[in-house]
Amino acid sequence: MQKTTVFFDAAGTLITVDGSVGERYAVLARAYGKDVDPCEVEAGFRRSFPKAPPLAFPDARAAKLAELEHAWWRAVVRDVFAAFGPFPRFDDYFDALYAAFAQPEAWCLYPETRSTLDALRDRGYRLGVISNFDTRLFGLLEGLGIAEHFDPIVASSRAGAAKPDRAIFLHALSACGVGPERAVHVGDTYELDVLGAQAAGVSAILIDRVRHDTPSDCPVVRRLDEVPVLLEKLSYSDDPRT
Repeated sequence: MQKTTVFFDAAGTLITVDGSVGERYAVLARAYGKDVDPCEVEAGFRRSFPKAPPLAFPDARAAKLAELEHAWWRAVVRDVFAAFGPFPRFDDYFDALYAAFAQPEAWCLYPETRSTLDALRDRGYRLGVISNFDTRLFGLLEGLGIAEHFDPIVASSRAGAAKPDRAIFLHALSACGVGPERAVHVGDTYELDVLGAQAAGVSAILIDRVRHDTPSDCPVVRRLDEVPVLLEKLSYSDDPRT
């Protein structure tokens, strides 16, 4: 029988910035002549990132994608620093920042990520990623040692649609050759991950490590390693042992 496909969000679900966005932005900014408070930068990022347009380029040619991704992030970071006054070397700074966040060293796995993926794979689940991310995601997952667990890895910039648009979920389902009734999506953002998945007919699990929200329309876990047990409990598995 066909196993359930389990999709995961990436940042905030499987991986996180090593340290904080504010700290990494601020430390590098000092090297380019701009002294800013990491907490203020973090707050600025949390304001700027959600209001940015979708990180998706539906009509882009493959040859232009890297340029479009770079410009998208430049606009976000420029907005973050707008409140901090002149930044003469901003362009050089941004190029270095963008390159730094392409390195696995800027990121880390949550402590339970690898063991959770191993447990699900051992039980026969197919695993995938659906993320509002650019094409740096592929190298990051490879460098962090978990890319081999996933097929497919769907990044919004390449897919041409971003969560909560149901189109990105349908894209991932098509890549797997499964219907929505045979898929579950795990993510840390209710509006993007839960509502987006549900719009595509995919069941959703919210991972809520810090907010402790209690939505009534989806299961909630506090850690990834709760997911395998929850899937068995909800009868998403065809494993005869469940």
